[in-house]
Amino acid sequence: MADHEKPSNFIRNLIDADLAAGRFAQRYRPKVDAQSTVSTVDAAKIRTRFPPEPNGYLHFGHAKSICLNFGLAKDYGGACHLRFDDTNPEKEEQEYVDAITRDVKWLGWDWRFGDEINQYFASDYFASMYAFAEKLIEAGHAYVDSQSAEEMRATRGTLTEAGKNSPYRNRNPAENLDLFRAMRAGEFADGTHIVRAKIDMASGNINLRDPAIYRIKHATHHNTGDTWCIYPMYTFAHPIEDALENITHSICTLEFEDQRPFYDWLLNTLAELGCIAQPVPRQIEFSRLNLTYVVLSKRKLIQLVDEKHVDGWDDPRLPTLIGARRRGFTPEGFRRFAEMIGVTKSDSLIDFSVLEECQREHLNETALRRIAVLDPVRLVIDNYPAGQEEECLAPNHPQQPELGKRPVPFSGELWIEREDFSEAPPKGYFRLFPGNRVRLRYGFVIECTGCEKDAAGNVVAVHCNYFADSKSGTPGSDTYKVKGNIHWVSARHAVAAQVRLYDRLFSAEAPGADGGDFLADINPDSKQIIMAQLEPALKEARAEDRFQFERHGYFVADRVDSQPGTPVFNRAVTLKDSWVKVK
Repeated sequence: MADHEKPSNFIRNLIDADLAAGRFAQRYRPKVDAQSTVSTVDAAKIRTRFPPEPNGYLHFGHAKSICLNFGLAKDYGGACHLRFDDTNPEKEEQEYVDAITRDVKWLGWDWRFGDEINQYFASDYFASMYAFAEKLIEAGHAYVDSQSAEEMRATRGTLTEAGKNSPYRNRNPAENLDLFRAMRAGEFADGTHIVRAKIDMASGNINLRDPAIYRIKHATHHNTGDTWCIYPMYTFAHPIEDALENITHSICTLEFEDQRPFYDWLLNTLAELGCIAQPVPRQIEFSRLNLTYVVLSKRKLIQLVDEKHVDGWDDPRLPTLIGARRRGFTPEGFRRFAEMIGVTKSDSLIDFSVLEECQREHLNETALRRIAVLDPVRLVIDNYPAGQEEECLAPNHPQQPELGKRPVPFSGELWIEREDFSEAPPKGYFRLFPGNRVRLRYGFVIECTGCEKDAAGNVVAVHCNYFADSKSGTPGSDTYKVKGNIHWVSARHAVAAQVRLYDRLFSAEAPGADGGDFLADINPDSKQIIMAQLEPALKEARAEDRFQFERHGYFVADRVDSQPGTPVFNRAVTLKDSWVKVK
């Protein structure tokens, strides 16, 4: 099956129809400014774009958009552009540009197409946008409004009541042009004037009631410095960027659906004025990602970070991509998730367990197996020869025998999980209790003989005897029939390491639902730090190495705090979904 013949969705259907009709067949390669003259026919069948504003870190919702836009371009033999919509100088920083670039690459995508490196900034087009605004003013399609923000709001109207024309709406083009150029020259303070498109103040779509296209803002821009003191509005800049970059399908989330009439009006008007070429880009909207147990609101994420409810933007509990990477989530898991949930025009709520399962599936395929005891208690094998040690063999991946086996040291004292021993076991308990036999995974069968306790009654050591002819993989070992099988690490060889058990940040499906305080729904057990005992092979783990800790889940060596020889591990996800819905 060809790549573009993947499971159908409405966006693919629209693209297929456009390609069949040859709607964009005679496009030229992208222009990067208003003056460029390019005559090469575009080799890209389609062009999409991922256009984040560099005012924060990317989150899980962005991952869906990234995979959609880059994935469609790849499937159709097209190009996807990475564009930074940096039209608001007060909120944007180079730090976020760098972080976004890293995150998109981490997810596995690239913005190259042939000899093109399609990374752009809205600010690259400021000169073109200014020139186009002048053209609109000269043609009577835009004007300078000198009302205050409050006055404009008062005359905008409502959903059922038409707006009122500004008293400055009928300024002649020459006066508007002089004012606009004076704005450009820095002669006015912020908020003194604003440029508005001249469309229809009685329109049923409020977004067509003379929307603002330029405002005064005396602020230093991360890319252009102090070159400009007027900046285009996003809704004006975005369509122009698409046109100059020769985007065919401008794929947005549903909140932009009401803006599409202005998008189309602006591009068609500029095409009539000779500023851009036909055919103009086509805007298509899809539903954004909504996940249970997660907040994706930028305001709420900022609050979580600023008020130190989490440990920064890369906290593994946050739904940021930088946090997910630190937690041990994989790019492949995100891409699998994006394909699984698909795209629709209707909002729906996806359970967080779907994302976790996609991560779990990929980690199960790729993560090497290792042994870790997270809540250790000492196991003493009383009849094991003093000072003796030997090796047991454990598979690196049970479903991939080609990865071979590794030696795991064995001795007379081991660490086992505290929950694997019980003095008074409940019914159906098949692990260690006095008189019961279990197999030490990859090792010997043992029989429990008792335990030691401290003054407070806590078990500090479990005692047992082993059967020397029961070692896994040796002749006759299968003559021992036991129901329990527990994991262990040799106390003499174990590596003590910090392990962070991360869980969902919120305990409620919809944090802050019905007007409540979302902070009240923070899960108090979302992060637990323990000292675990690990098999010695894990001492050499490098930052971002991922493993399955047998019986426990999938873990990653922390990319920030791990040092050579002293790794710190984060739990990415448990082996099974441990969250049970209350019905």
